[in-house]
Amino acid sequence: MRRLLQKLFLKPVLWLSNRYSSRPDKARVFTALSDLFFAILNGDRKKGLVVPFDITTGKFIIFSDQHKGRRNGADDFAICEPNYLSALDFYYQQGYHLIALGDCEELWENTVQAVMKHQKPSFEKEAQFIPKNAFIKIFGNHDLFWANDPFAPFLLREIYDNEVPIYEGVILQTTIGNQTINIFCTHGHQGDAVSDGNWFSKFFISRIWAPFQSYLRINPNTPAYDANLKTLHNNIMYQWAAEQKNLFLVTGHTHQPLFESLTHLERLCRQLLFAQQVADAAMIRELEKEIELRKFEYKNVADDFLSLQPTYFNTGCCCFSDGEITGIEIEENCFRLIKWTRKDGDSKRVILEEAPLEELLEQQQQKTTAD
Repeated sequence: MRRLLQKLFLKPVLWLSNRYSSRPDKARVFTALSDLFFAILNGDRKKGLVVPFDITTGKFIIFSDQHKGRRNGADDFAICEPNYLSALDFYYQQGYHLIALGDCEELWENTVQAVMKHQKPSFEKEAQFIPKNAFIKIFGNHDLFWANDPFAPFLLREIYDNEVPIYEGVILQTTIGNQTINIFCTHGHQGDAVSDGNWFSKFFISRIWAPFQSYLRINPNTPAYDANLKTLHNNIMYQWAAEQKNLFLVTGHTHQPLFESLTHLERLCRQLLFAQQVADAAMIRELEKEIELRKFEYKNVADDFLSLQPTYFNTGCCCFSDGEITGIEIEENCFRLIKWTRKDGDSKRVILEEAPLEELLEQQQQKTTAD
């Protein structure tokens, strides 16, 4: 029966997905991000929180896109669970705040009851941050249920044995010199005509459209699956962030890690140019080899990547097919892009990129002045 329905509905589903789902529109994205940012900044606690922190002592780990399922063959989180659990142990022991930046639960393909049943270990690890007031949960487009369903607060209490508010974003706020700096964290689906639309469209996508696509096993055309949409989405998010003053934007959604507004491939290309300038033959050979390997992962390099302001960061995801997870740390006046990987049966934390917050702010202001 499913195969027959697939044949009947394949073309209509793909057409509707392409027409109405996650293809981002710049004007809509700009409006949605601005409305959310200023709502939170002006005290709308239903939208999100402003969290002040000391730049020298504040510690935050931001993970997104776990897509926790029901431990079946379609559960992308299952292979990543050991790294995720080890990472949460580490960050709890080190006194970090945990920000779960959306799409933490895969509620397009699973019922919330199934996820609750099969994901108790990760829920328990997340819950240990709550007594320290160090857990913030943001919703994304694949777990819109938490924002829409009237029973969501009761289910969250059952999961975490505590009241857990659900937000659309959070602003981490600190001071550098005499300047107020805002680190705006949200899932990144803002501006999606369906997932970020009116109450009816949100209800339709979470309760009817997504289960329908899941049953037919037809993937929607979203940034996480479409390299062109990733590029377009990240470019629009960057453009919005670059227009703001003293602001850094952190999102998820695309499953593509970004640091200082650049993909890993773009950062390697920048390093290669430096190596060529200083005539470091060994470094040139090493970087050229790495770039050739990375071309399979990141096929697009922005024409203007050398002039981009370091304003936009993306966490990547916690559902990579090799079991690795990535996230963004903020600690000791630094932004860090990190990954957790398994080696010899143990999970290891690896720093992929890092830069002082003060240095990033200075670069941002210098490029703004130059423009």
